[in-house]
Amino acid sequence: MKLEIPYGRGRAEVEVEQSRVVAVVEPNVVPVDDEVETIRMGVEQPVGFESLEEFIADARDLLFIVNDHTRPTPTARILQAIYPKIKGKDARFLIATGIHRAPNAEELRVIFGDHLDVLKDRIHVHDARKDEDMTYLGVSSTGTEMYVNRLGVETHKLVTIGSVEPHYFAGYTGGRKSFLPGIASYRTIEQNHRHALSLRAQALVLKGNPVHEDMVDALKTIAGKEIFSIQTVLDGEKRVYYCGSGDIHASFLMAIDRAHEVYCVDVKEKADIVVAVAGYPSDVDLYQSQKALDNGKLALKEGGILILVSECRSGIGEEAYFQLLAGSDTPRDALSKIGRGYRLGYHKAAKMAEIATWAEVWGVTGLEDKDSDHAFIRPFHDVQQALDKAIETKGEAARILFLMDASLTVPKVT
Repeated sequence: MKLEIPYGRGRAEVEVEQSRVVAVVEPNVVPVDDEVETIRMGVEQPVGFESLEEFIADARDLLFIVNDHTRPTPTARILQAIYPKIKGKDARFLIATGIHRAPNAEELRVIFGDHLDVLKDRIHVHDARKDEDMTYLGVSSTGTEMYVNRLGVETHKLVTIGSVEPHYFAGYTGGRKSFLPGIASYRTIEQNHRHALSLRAQALVLKGNPVHEDMVDALKTIAGKEIFSIQTVLDGEKRVYYCGSGDIHASFLMAIDRAHEVYCVDVKEKADIVVAVAGYPSDVDLYQSQKALDNGKLALKEGGILILVSECRSGIGEEAYFQLLAGSDTPRDALSKIGRGYRLGYHKAAKMAEIATWAEVWGVTGLEDKDSDHAFIRPFHDVQQALDKAIETKGEAARILFLMDASLTVPKVT
């Protein structure tokens, strides 16, 4: 049996006996209509508003908050649909990077598409570490101090463009995430992400999830701000399956059911070996690729081997989590250190270390071997080589599951 494994924008071919394969898990196939029409209808039938045109008609100025290069959000396609409505308006664009790095020239082109040249002088990139750009709005009920980019406060009306997919500790992406962590300060994000250490902070869970509930509660600090939200759900081929708009909370909740249809996949049994493919663009670095490990573990037997496949073209990503792992002798040592004091990123280290306490984690990445080792990931640079070695390690009876687009796809063992 031959399979093509996504790696960056390319593919790596592997061969394996078909009898060993439990499943090749990909996002569910859903019917996709004309994408342009799906976006048009989604924008023109908002919940809680008459129309986008009416929303912006009396706007003194507008701010569009858009996702960064680590998300598959089809911002360029949405702009194609709505640009005639906003052309001539005093509109600026803020890229909601959270704590991620700024997008490079190629990534900016992916985000804005053909409109980049027209809009480039009106594009701002959020920097969570620039305190001078932040405005204090108040405190959530759980104590999160809400500092956000002043552009999001001072602009008369806001339009957010997002996509909804499962998220390993916030439940789902989309909606409220445009603000926290999207345009929040480093200290605000750190306080919110501390909740990710909770056992309730997991994919598909909103009720009782302290991260999600804190995000929603923190948004109350900008109560009264007029926000028009556009939310999309993509299928496994990154085509627009669904588009909804209007009230930021209602449009988010409406998109969740559609995201579940695409990304929650039933599997019959767990496997001895799980190949978790991070997929573009989530494979930008190890920090982002960790999501693939967290979903992959759901289909792995205890004592099994979890193989991460990720280009990690930008390296390790944020450093705090990596420094903690690199400074620990064992995964349990890392978890012990996290228990003694939290810093932003430690939730990422905790999720990675936790898996390594009960399974082997291997990686086919572009990282230097020493960096993989520091993260408790056994390094490989060829998918076939890693797969063959895993079969040799687990024995002739080893069963394998391939989780494609593992950063977004959640396997559910039935």
